[in-house]
Amino acid sequence: MPLTLAATAPGEPEIFASLQGEGPSAGRPCAFVRLSGCNLACLWCDTAYTWRFDGDNRPHRDGIAWPRKANQVVLDEAEVAARIMALGQDRLVITGGEPLLQGAALARMAALLEGMAIEIETNGTAAPHPALDPLVAHYTVSPKLKHSGNPVDLAQNSERLSAWAREPKVWFKFVVAAPDDVGEAIALVEAHAIPRERVFLMAEGVSSDVLRARERWLAPLALAQGLRLSDRLHIHLYGDTRGT
Repeated sequence: MPLTLAATAPGEPEIFASLQGEGPSAGRPCAFVRLSGCNLACLWCDTAYTWRFDGDNRPHRDGIAWPRKANQVVLDEAEVAARIMALGQDRLVITGGEPLLQGAALARMAALLEGMAIEIETNGTAAPHPALDPLVAHYTVSPKLKHSGNPVDLAQNSERLSAWAREPKVWFKFVVAAPDDVGEAIALVEAHAIPRERVFLMAEGVSSDVLRARERWLAPLALAQGLRLSDRLHIHLYGDTRGT
């Protein structure tokens, strides 16, 4: 089965090299592949072109319905692997959308890669495919808080979060838009025994001005809770653009 990828332009898959902007690998040169499709619908999602296609009425603050044909590319797993290897990086970030919805195809693609550490960015609602999991160096799990607009029972699956918390190769990243969101994140950390040394708080925002304004109040809250703060380096460097 082929992989369904996001597109940077019609017919051009979103496979690129850049500096990782967030989380535990921030600042590292990486190859990236962005997959298409998501089981959640965050109101503030900055990659809504991966899921909010014509006919999808799930709410989003921009209200844009993206043409599916222009924003999706379907490629054979071997072709995806070859394009990734051609970028010459030693680390691959698989993101989305929600990558774990295509776990079996990802496992077959990842098995074709040589000399690459693989990290996956996921919303944490889906279990890793058993053939994919051994090939992954680490996961960054980003549970969606209430301000995302998703049903809480879907976005914060208790059994899944507890399973992720027991896995030593998992980091957690909570997207925060207001100070009260930190309390919700802490409640999840405590309820699921998530190790605090593997938790990041990250401001929601797609401009440097918004990120900096929110980080001014988020930084002392992270310090008080003993949690890490993640910036969004790619936003400062490239703006809110595809393929970066």
